[in-house]
Parts: sequence; structure tokens; C-alpha cells
Amino acid sequence: MADRPTLVKPKPYDHSKSTIENALELTELSAIGPDMFTNTRPLWHPPGARGIYGGAVIAQCLAAAQRTVPSNFTVHSMHCYFVLAGDASIPVMFYVEHIREGKSFATRTVQARQRGRPIFTTTMSFVRENSGGSKTIQHAVPLPSGVVVPSDSITEDEEGEGSGPFISRRIEILNKESKNPHEKRTRQWIKARGRISEAGGHQAHLSALAYMSDSYFIGTVSRIHGIWRHLDAPAEKQPVGASDADVPQLGMMVSLDHTIYFHQPRKFRADEWMFTEMSSPWSGDGRGVVQQHMFASDGTLVATCFQEGVVRLKQDPVPASKL
Repeated sequence: MADRPTLVKPKPYDHSKSTIENALELTELSAIGPDMFTNTRPLWHPPGARGIYGGAVIAQCLAAAQRTVPSNFTVHSMHCYFVLAGDASIPVMFYVEHIREGKSFATRTVQARQRGRPIFTTTMSFVRENSGGSKTIQHAVPLPSGVVVPSDSITEDEEGEGSGPFISRRIEILNKESKNPHEKRTRQWIKARGRISEAGGHQAHLSALAYMSDSYFIGTVSRIHGIWRHLDAPAEKQPVGASDADVPQLGMMVSLDHTIYFHQPRKFRADEWMFTEMSSPWSGDGRGVVQQHMFASDGTLVATCFQEGVVRLKQDPVPASKL
């Protein structure tokens, strides 16, 4: 039988839900085994990517785990590893394992598998609401000064063409003239397209945030070094008079791991503008690390994320005399 992107025939589009809710909908497979799920609709394979969009697998693993914890438990951390590139032409199976059932914390591990092999694995910790007590220590990184919430008018710079799950508006790189890449900051405004339904609850907003957290994430390393993929390159990327041999070119850029710390998991809406700022403290040996802060438009720090990925340049050919 020919490959197909879902295990069962996709349901009709639910117009009572947002685009991202439809994109991330899961089908429970209780007839096969407990806490097993699969994607209800085909998953997005970005142009030029090695596999399906990583944010989709991150978000669907979170959505699956959220369905196995009590409603008064909310995710506060998520640690993920990309193992293999996902194939958009076949279904993804999600297996949730109960690791811990505590009074204040619960732990879940989810494996996403295709053809019987893990393509992605994550461990998540959930915390019971208000378990920290009435007195707590509090502080947070503030929303950078001078940022302006964008209008809702349509522009050509929006990510997610047509009815895509989310909208992204990138802002000029902060400190882009600095000679030190670690001082530069890439920024964007982002939000889920449409209105997330009340039925989706806070869980739908968390899954949407997880989906969007992978947008242009590891790509920060190449952007702060002025090394662009062909699809992202601005017209002025190449110095006047420079030859192709003078300009470093990306040979590979893929994510290895992804971590999200959710700070205010029930105090934001993913369908309203969120501001993200990314920086890279280090790159070397063909890898790079990126940190991301995600804010609600009112200045609330919603999440802090980290990602490490492979960032390799195209290498000069080895002379035949040295082979």
C-alpha cells in the first residue's frame, strides 16, 4: 500500500477552531494501546528542509502528554532531542510513558516514532497549580525597551502563507554592526493565526507556543554571522566585488535538541502578538547554541528556550594529491 501522511482518513477542517488547533489535532489510539496517539492531519515539510517542521513534533508531543495529566497540572519544562528527520508522507505515532505521579509534580516521556524507529524524544515535567504557596520569590527579564506591537494588517513579510498556522514578522537585527556575534539579537513578533477556541483551553495555547518556538531558532547562528540560506538571503548579503568563493556558504543546518521553560503557562494567549528575542552565546566545531526569550505583548516573560544544532559550512574540496 502506498505511503500516506495519516493513519486514518483526516477529519474535515473544524472551523470552530483556529488553524493551529487543526494542524496539531491528535487521534487517540486507545483501541491499540493506552496513551498512544497519531497525527490527525498531514504535517508540514518546509521547503528545503530535511524533514517535517520540528515545531510540529514538539507541539504534538506536548499535546499528547497534556492529555494524560490532571487538568490542574501544567507543563513547566520540556527537554527534547531530534533523532531522525521526520517523513511527511507517513504517519507519526506518539507513545506517552508515565514516569512520575507526585503530589506537586508529574513527569511524562513521549517518543515520536515512524516505521518503528524513534524520530524524536522528549521528557516533560508538569506542576500542580498554586503548589508553590502564597509567598514566592519572583523576578523576570523585562521586555526590551522601544519595541512596538505590530498592527494586524497583512504584509508580504508574514510567515505562514495563506492559511498557515502562524504569522511571523521579523525585526532588524539588534547590534547588527557589532563585530561580536554574541552581542547581536534577532527579533520577531509572532502569533497563531485566527482565534484559539475556548474548548482548547490553556493546553492549546501551550501547544501553539511550542510549535512557534522553533521558528528561525537555530538559524539565529547563521544570521548573526551574515551567512544566509538562499531562501532567506537579502539582496545586500554579498559584498560588492566579492566572488562566490569569498562568501561562506551553509552546508548543513539542523536542530539537535530543544528546551522550553514555561514561566506563565496560563497567563498568555498564543493567538495574540508575542515578542521573541534570540541570541547565541557560542558556536564552534560545527554546532551552535541559541537562547530565546518569549514575551506576551504586555511584557510578561512567557518562556525561555534553548536549542543546539548542527551549523556546518560548505568545505573546500580536498586536492586529489592529498586523498
